[in-house]
Formats: sequence, C-alpha cells, structure tokens
Amino acid sequence: MKPPPKLTVSQWADSTRILPVGSPFPGRWRTDRAEYQRGIMDAFSNPEVERIVVMTSAQVGKTEILNNLVGYFCEHDPNGPLMIIQPSLEMARAWSTDRLAPLIGSTPQLKNLISDPKAKEGDNSILQKIFYNGARITISGSNSPASLASRPVRIMLMDEVDRFPPSAGAEGDVVALASRRTQNYFNRKIALFSTPTVKNESRIEAAYEQSDQRLWEMPCKCGHFQALKWRHVKWEDKKPETACIECEKCGYEWTDIERKQALKKGRWHSTAEFNGTAGFSLNALSSPWTSLEGLAREFLEAKAHGAESLRVFINTALGESWSEDSEEIKSNEIIERREHYTHPVPDGVLVITASVDVQKDRLECLVCGHGHLSEMWFLDHKIYYGDAADDSIWTELSSFISTPWRLVNGKDVKISQTLVDSGYETQRVYQFVKRMGGHRVHASKGVGGAGRPAVGRASKSNSARVSVMPIGVNTLKETLFARLRNVDFGPGYWHIPDFFDQEWCYQLTAEKAVKRYSKGIPRIEYIKMRPRNEALDLAVLNLAAFAMLNVNTEKIQQRLEDVRKPEKAPPLPRYMKPKPTWAKRFK
Repeated sequence: MKPPPKLTVSQWADSTRILPVGSPFPGRWRTDRAEYQRGIMDAFSNPEVERIVVMTSAQVGKTEILNNLVGYFCEHDPNGPLMIIQPSLEMARAWSTDRLAPLIGSTPQLKNLISDPKAKEGDNSILQKIFYNGARITISGSNSPASLASRPVRIMLMDEVDRFPPSAGAEGDVVALASRRTQNYFNRKIALFSTPTVKNESRIEAAYEQSDQRLWEMPCKCGHFQALKWRHVKWEDKKPETACIECEKCGYEWTDIERKQALKKGRWHSTAEFNGTAGFSLNALSSPWTSLEGLAREFLEAKAHGAESLRVFINTALGESWSEDSEEIKSNEIIERREHYTHPVPDGVLVITASVDVQKDRLECLVCGHGHLSEMWFLDHKIYYGDAADDSIWTELSSFISTPWRLVNGKDVKISQTLVDSGYETQRVYQFVKRMGGHRVHASKGVGGAGRPAVGRASKSNSARVSVMPIGVNTLKETLFARLRNVDFGPGYWHIPDFFDQEWCYQLTAEKAVKRYSKGIPRIEYIKMRPRNEALDLAVLNLAAFAMLNVNTEKIQQRLEDVRKPEKAPPLPRYMKPKPTWAKRFK
C-alpha cells in the first residue's frame, strides 16, 4: 500500500533506465553525461508547465530524451494514454522497432509490465503498446488523419514537427488537431521536438518564440555565463584544428576540453516571460559528443559546397532556421499608396481586362485598365455570393462583363479579354465560357515552374471543347512583384483606388518570393504568407489577359491623342480677310 516515490523524469531515468548493448554507453543511464537534458526532462514533471517546445540540432540526445519520457509515463506515472506522432507512418513503425522495442527490452521494470508481442493473448502491435498497469502507447504518423482523430490523450509527444505536412487531409493543421486530443485532461502535457528548417515557415521556431525561450548557458573562468553561438567560435585561417570558443566578456579562449568541462556547470536561462510553455533551444556546441574541430571542418566543407550544404549545417549543427533569399512586398506600403479616382476609368486607360476566381461560395471578379508602357489601374472588384454550381451568380457575372465602361473622352469601351480560373467547378466554368463565346471570355489553368511563357498555347482536351489557356504563374508573379515595387507614377506603375479595402491589399501581398537551391541550381518559389490570396491570383490573371491581346498601346494612345486634338478652324472667306494698308500695297 505504500505509494510510489515522487520522482522527476531525470531521477526515474537515473534510477531505472538501462541502455541496451550496442548503444554508445550501455548500462545504467546517467543524465550528468549531458546535463542540459535534465532541465528538458524535468519540465515534464513540473505541474505549472503544460507545453514543452524543444528546438534542437542533431547529436544532442533528443531521441533518448523521448525514450526516457515514454518510460517514465508508462512505468512511474501511467495516469492516461500517451501518443507519439512521427512525420509518417513508415517513420512511426521504424521508431517503434528501432527505439521503443530496445527501450522496453533492456529496462526490466518496463519489460515486466508488457506481454510478449508474439504471444497469442497479447494486445500489442507495432503501433500500439498496452501495459499491465493500464498505460497505453499509440504511435502514429502525421500523414494519417484517421489515427489522430477520436483518441483522448494525456501525454502528446510530437517528433520532427517541421516535417509534418501542412494539413492532415481535410482536418486542418496536424499540431492543432493533435493538441485538441488532450483537452479532457487537466494534467496534460504537449511536447514538440524538431530541428528547425526555413525561417518564417518553421513550426518549431514559431512555437519556441511563443515560449519562455530558454537558452543553455555555460560559465567562463571569469564567472560570466553565456549561451554558445557560432559567432563565438574562432580558428586560424585554414586551421580548423585551432578552433576555440571566445568569452564575450573577458575574451578568454576556451579549448574543447574546457568547453566539455563547463557543460556540467551549465544552466537554463529564460529570455522571455513564462506563460505555461517551456521552450528549449540547443545546438551542437553544447553537446559532449561533438568537437570544435569537427564542427569547424564541417562548416568549411558546407560553405565550399554551396547554399544547400550550408543550410544543412545551419539546421542540423546550429539548430537554427535557414533564412532564404526572399522578396516580400509590404502590405502597409500598398495600403498607403491608394489614391482617389476622379473618374471610374482614369485618364490613360486604353484597354480593359477582367479576371474571375471561382470559390465554393462565391465568384470574385477583378477589372483592370491598362495604359501605355505597362501602366495599370485597378478599376473594380466585384464579389457574387452563392453556390458556384447555381446559374444565378453566373448570370450576374455575365451581365457585369458585358457592360461597357465609359472613358474620360466619353467613349464607351467593352472589356477586351476575360480569363476565368477553371481550377474549381471546372465543367461549370466551361459552360459559362461557351455561353460567353462572343465576348472574348476564356478558361484558364495555372501552370507552375520557372521559364514558362506568360500564356501558353490553348488546348481543347476537355469534353466541352472549350479552349483552355495555360498560364505561366511564376513568370507572371515575377512581373507582378516588379510592378508593385515601382513607386513612381508613370510607366510600370500600378494604381490602386481608395475604395479597395485593406483586406484586398493584404491579399495582393499574401505571398513572398523565396530563392531556393536544388543541386546547386537556384530557383524561385512563391510562399503564401496569409491564408487568402485571391486578389493576387486575380491580378496575375489580368496580366495574362492583357498579354493574350498582344496590343500595341503606343498606336492606341496616338490614335486617342489625335482624337483629342482640336480641329483646325476653317479658312476665312476672301471678302472677310483684312485688306493690306496702302503703304504695304504700294511697296
């Protein structure tokens, strides 16, 4: 009847955990080999901490920390089910076979609590373990929405979250979906482990920035504690064997032996206010299993092999996110440059185009006016709410597209070209395009990849025999970014009316251009920064519609200027002409 002793995770591991034969240090587990692991593990024993975020490099013992957590909650604190989520089901099976099975087999307290998986009466499988004391482990893949649903969980451990897909099918974000499984438990623990990837896209970095942001600090001989960063590592030119760490306060240069001795005297230091989430950031400089010389050589090799190799070093050795060469248009700048139109179609507009985006519950139409030397005016943005499969909103759209626009000189001009995105309700789009055949309306389909033409050759491979225009999305987005960067009125400037709201401006700037490398070859990718980007897609389609027309705006402008010139006054009759004076006549 004696209650079990109150142990932290690190105390349980030191007293119970046995490392199997074949591991680097077989036998009894010792936390003091890597003292920083103690703070991470004991955060799970702290009732004030509900969420734990661990952003690490490789070679710091993250996997063994996970193993200790599983053993602790299964043997010492089995008060609720535990789930481990790996990036994929294949990785989940591999983790169960390569990590969990040796953990249970080498630790007697765990081995005695579970039946042999080969026994007929056993309830255990690779992805599920049930212990005699009521503990239960479920191992899942983030790419399997069914395994994440309808499972109440007390302890949720998510490994390598930066490798998770953006969404679990139609369920939404994997991390949010998994976290909701723990809502029924007041003593729940949610943990995220991962190596960071790309800045502003990394899940683990975003989660760490919302925590108390703890850093592992080690003391110098002068008594100053500092978190080890790569900028502190110094070595002589082309001599990585001379690598050392410089104290930022006294300038003392630590040798590799002194660095490893200081590891046991280190401490975790919070750099932000605690809000229920404990965040830990670790890099290979804090690991006892790495050397400064080896890291220096690895850095020099990565730098010599290009950006992709350097990115791997930044992520896996330094535990930091990789900053891509990116180009982003600021939303506030677009909002501030809105202007007032004195006429629905400002002076300078020569050709009018339109684009249509089809959503489940609405149609969005954007009308643009194009002038000489790529100057453009956004004229109107209409939204027709309703089911995209119904005829009513398509009838309204048809009426709007067919209505002429009046220029400043009083001349009525119709929309010269309209492109309708056929990515959603494709057959309904084809029917509309066929019905509007006399109004220069075409279906379009976006095609990704660099080097594609703005508008490709039309195809009629559909059952409706409607021409579908392939649109080079990346090529047109490159043009769009160049135009939005132009802040001077005149050629290439895009005018935005003040009746377009801020949400529309946010949508226009919802993506950023990122330069990435594949086998050393750079390529541009466009990354969504906001969930809605309809305005940007519509602007791209308007560029494509104008490119389809292939008009000579210079001739149109010249013709318009000839019309605007005042007519010459007719010559006066001879009897009305002034007669010359007698003096001039005599001369």
